Amino acid sequence: MLSYQHIYHAGNLADVHKHALLAEILAYLTRKDKPLTYAETHSGRGLYQLDSDEAVRTGEASAGIERALLEGWFGEDHPLSRAISGVKDQHGQSAYPGSPLIAASLLRPQDSLHLAELHPQEYRVLKNAVAPYGARTYQQDGFELAQSLLPPTPRRGMLLIDPSYEVKADYDRLPNIITTLNRKWNVGIIALWYPILTNGRHEAMCDALRKRDLPKVLHHQVRFPAAREGHGMVGSGMFIVNATYGLEEAAGRLDALFARVQA
Repeated sequence: MLSYQHIYHAGNLADVHKHALLAEILAYLTRKDKPLTYAETHSGRGLYQLDSDEAVRTGEASAGIERALLEGWFGEDHPLSRAISGVKDQHGQSAYPGSPLIAASLLRPQDSLHLAELHPQEYRVLKNAVAPYGARTYQQDGFELAQSLLPPTPRRGMLLIDPSYEVKADYDRLPNIITTLNRKWNVGIIALWYPILTNGRHEAMCDALRKRDLPKVLHHQVRFPAAREGHGMVGSGMFIVNATYGLEEAAGRLDALFARVQA
């Protein structure tokens, strides 16, 4: 349960998908002066060095964000580009932000950040990485945090649910969790990331989610080659409740970009 460390996979194509949509949502939310709440259930360490032995060993960042930046997938004014650029300026050219630092980079002083991470080592790095932004960090189960925090103050905002899925029961319980959280916080954006696996483990969860009475859903998937022979992840999915205006068009642009890795 506590073994997963994202450094081996940071900046992979699934991160590119997830982080691009996250940045689009946050850019939209921050257009208004009203404060907002951002929360995560599974934050990881928040800051990664893509020249680390772990990241280089898998090569996933090279095939992911490094390729995307080299090929100019996102313009300089794209919110993901702005977040990455700001983190590189502070932490070096090999630095890559996880979702907590993407959020911290794009949000404003009046906004609130709540970040849960259960893994002791990951939590220590996370706490240091987001300390300059005034984020509140919690070394606890992220689903428990969401249940206790929502509805938050301010009520406007989003929750990112991004488990490692090491606990296979997560697939079965997530539809109920998301339905419950939406009832508690009907104005909040709830974004779920999940891997697309060759064994189809995600499919029953997606079917169950689609059958729920959830508002303004955007369900988006991209496909890409396995990172290496025998690797089970061949795509990335986002299921977003109360999706923001314009997000469907942003997802369509990602479809065109991810078509390049299939060519």
